[in-house]
Order: sequence, then structure tokens, then C-alpha cells
Amino acid sequence: MLVFWFLLIALVVVVAAVTLAVVGGGSEAVLPEAEPDRVADALPESRPVVRADIDALRLPVAPRGYRMAEVDDVLERLAAELTERDARIAELTAAAAQNRAQGPGGPVVDLHKEEQQ
Repeated sequence: MLVFWFLLIALVVVVAAVTLAVVGGGSEAVLPEAEPDRVADALPESRPVVRADIDALRLPVAPRGYRMAEVDDVLERLAAELTERDARIAELTAAAAQNRAQGPGGPVVDLHKEEQQ
């Protein structure tokens, strides 16, 4: 019978301690609020994305995986970059084919990317 009362008192003490830890002791919180994870190194806006940018990119983890909105933003940016590069490649390929068709002495094609305003 003595063991029963000892276990009952120990159980009440543990429940009280857990309750105080959860409630937080009034105006002062036991644990500070945690900042949510966000993309620390976003893709650069001032220049095209390069392989090193993708390798350095770390997406924050949420309780059930990745944050869908942030992953969607990164994928949209990468899709836009790839679309721009594909269009530029198609433009340069067409210009090069046109130059070959005109033969030597035709117009010269500038293969450098135009500066973005």
C-alpha cells in the first residue's frame, strides 16, 4: 500500500511539472519563439542563375517536408531562367544557320547576351 501512495504522489508531481512547463509560468515564456525556416540564400536577382547557385541553395524543411510555396517560387524562377536561355539559344542557332546560308562576307552575329536593364 505504501508503494501505491508513493507512485501516486510521484505521478501528481510529474503531471504538475509538465503542466507548468507547457503553460510557461505566466508572462515569461519558458522557451523563446522559434523563427520559422526560410530560404537563407535566395537565387540572385541581378544576374543569371549558375550551377553554383543551385548547389548552394538549401530549402527549409517543414514538419511534413518542404514548404510548398518556397519550393514553387524557386522552381518558377528556374523555369523562367531556362525558358530565357532556350529562347536565346534558338535565336543564336537561327542566326548562325542564316549566316551559313548567306556564305562568307554576310552579317556578323553578336553571340554575347544583351545587358538586362
